[in-house]
Formats: sequence, C-alpha cells, structure tokens
Amino acid sequence: MKTAMKVARYEGSNVLRSRWMLVYTLFFLAASYGLLRFAGSGTKALLSLMSVVLFLVPLVTVVYGTVYLYGAREFTELLLAQPVKRWQLYTGLYLGLTVPLSLGLAAGVSLPFVLNGFDEPALAGTLAVLVLAGVALTSVFTALAFLIALRYDDRLRGLGAAIGLWLVLSLVYDGLVLFLIATFGDYPLERAVLALTLANPVDLARVMLLLRFDISALMGYTGAVFQRFFGGASGAALAAVILGIWMAAPIALGQRAFRRKDF
Repeated sequence: MKTAMKVARYEGSNVLRSRWMLVYTLFFLAASYGLLRFAGSGTKALLSLMSVVLFLVPLVTVVYGTVYLYGAREFTELLLAQPVKRWQLYTGLYLGLTVPLSLGLAAGVSLPFVLNGFDEPALAGTLAVLVLAGVALTSVFTALAFLIALRYDDRLRGLGAAIGLWLVLSLVYDGLVLFLIATFGDYPLERAVLALTLANPVDLARVMLLLRFDISALMGYTGAVFQRFFGGASGAALAAVILGIWMAAPIALGQRAFRRKDF
C-alpha cells in the first residue's frame, strides 16, 4: 500500500498544480458566494447550487479524468516496467485524481457558507449532504473515466465516449424516463421508474438531495415515487447505499480492466 500512496501523492500534486484544478475550485467558490449573496437565504442558495453540482461535477470529472489519463499513459508505462503491482498503480492513479477533485469541490462549495455562517439549524447538514453527493459523483465518474481510457486507445474516441456518457446519464436519461411515463402512463410504472432511478448515479444523487430538502413540488415523478416507497429518511439512506455501490462497481471493473490491459 505504501507504493500506491507514493503514486497517489505524486499524481495528486500534479493535479493540484494544474490550472484546470484552480479554475474548477474558483468556479464553485464564485458560484457559492454569488448564490449565497443574491438568493436571499441559505436554503435557496443550496437548492440552486445543487443543480450546478449535479450538472458540472460529472461533466468535468469524466472529461478531465479521461484527458488526464491519456496524458499520463507514458508515465503509467514507465511505472509498469518497474517492480510495481498493477493494483497498486491503479489505486495510486485513482486516488491521485479523485482526492484533489473532491477537495477542490468541497472547498469551493463549503467555504462561502462557513465564512458567512449558517442562518438555519439544518443548513450545515444539508451542505454536508451536498458535498458528499458531489464527492460520490466525483468518485463514480473518475472510475468511469478510467474505464473509457482503458477501453479506447484513440484519444479522440475516448473523449467522445466520455462526453457521450455524460450526455446520456445527465440529460438524455431523464428524457427517456419522461417519455416512458408519457407513453405508458396508463400502466403501473412505479417499480419500473424506481429501478431506472437506481440505475443512474446522477438521478440517485438528485433524489437523495431533494429528499433532504423535502420540497415535494420539485421532486418530479421519480422523486415522488422514491418518497412514496421508502419515505424521507429511509429513502435518502437507500439512495446513499446504492450510490456507494455505484462507486464500488466501476472501481472494481476499472481495476480488472487495468490488470488485463496490454500497454
């Protein structure tokens, strides 16, 4: 594990020195400060910030992760020529990319609220859930970036696959669910919609956060179904557990692909 941590520290320092990392952190810092200043209340600011996090975190993570891994291909090949086990190298590369992105997100989102203070008792807990959801999505889409970079040797095809994956999970998926509801509205679709929600990490994070906000008017059909089946607290807990599975599965698949990859 010491070798994996050495690789993670080296990769993490490279990511932290990147201009994109600075822009990423400053963007969330500016967005949080601006929303907190003009929204009128911390709850409204967090609700608006939730949409920004759910939209941008998957996009930036999967695209930046894919591009970065292609750029680190020669470094990876160099380390593979050394007495370094593949699982150690994979773990180091994954942590070296995931941890800085998570820290940048957490700092950018949280710092304005911490400095401004919390005007409502439950605001700190909701902010913590928002940050954890963003970190979970960062972990999921970093692992998916590994899978894409290992699957496609051509950088252009890999980048196209990364953007296509984000489009499907963040935009197209909800449209397909709405199309299903509109087309087969006369049939009992609650269980099918629930299964579709569990199959998308972005939808899971959205439902988990909306259950935390407890704003039924903004939950939509999927959130209402989730709340009907599991209730507020238990539904949020189930969403967190399934999101944890979504974090573990791509990591395991990526490690398996990394072991079998002929560099």
